[in-house]
Amino acid sequence: MIYPDRWAAGRTLGESLVHLRASHPLVLGLPRGGVPVAAAVHEVLGGDLDVLLVRKLGVPWQPELAMGAIGEDGVRVLNDDVVRQTGVRADQIAAVEEAELAELARRQRMVRARVPRISLRDRTVVIVDDGMATGATVAAACRVARSQQPRWITVAVPVSSIEAVDRLQGLSQETVCPLIPRSLAGVGGAYRDFHQLDDDEMLDLLPTAAEPPNG
Repeated sequence: MIYPDRWAAGRTLGESLVHLRASHPLVLGLPRGGVPVAAAVHEVLGGDLDVLLVRKLGVPWQPELAMGAIGEDGVRVLNDDVVRQTGVRADQIAAVEEAELAELARRQRMVRARVPRISLRDRTVVIVDDGMATGATVAAACRVARSQQPRWITVAVPVSSIEAVDRLQGLSQETVCPLIPRSLAGVGGAYRDFHQLDDDEMLDLLPTAAEPPNG
């Protein structure tokens, strides 16, 4: 299966999530590439649409491995197992966190000037990205989301490696992925159009997708 683009992938993904429609879900796209997928999922499911502003805290010498994550309102979670196994020092964690806090603050100023934040508390939450190679970023997003006490978390991606799905065990109640190849060389290989979104393209999707059906 090859998706024409992220929007088409989101429509396909949305059809796999119709069991959530009655729960009035909160669909959360991970910037930037997950946002068009989330917008298309939201078009199928209804509910609410927002972004989950989260920054992975990667191990300094292995950035794809999440030792924790930060989110809005000072949310901070550490993966104690990874910290212990890698031996990363407190000063190294602090240095990574400082850099990621700066980028999180930049994105928060940019996004929240246009897109009001929606509370996750007691909501059915659908965390959407355009794919998972290692699963580290989505795992970090789940940890941040869990700290805000949603009722239910579903992770939904159009394509994933087997290893990434396994990484989410215990972090979400449900993982939905229509395409899990035996070997995934890269997420982009599942798309004909996998261009890198800029901030404006991402932001333009959110107000449009969030309009009420009769708006």
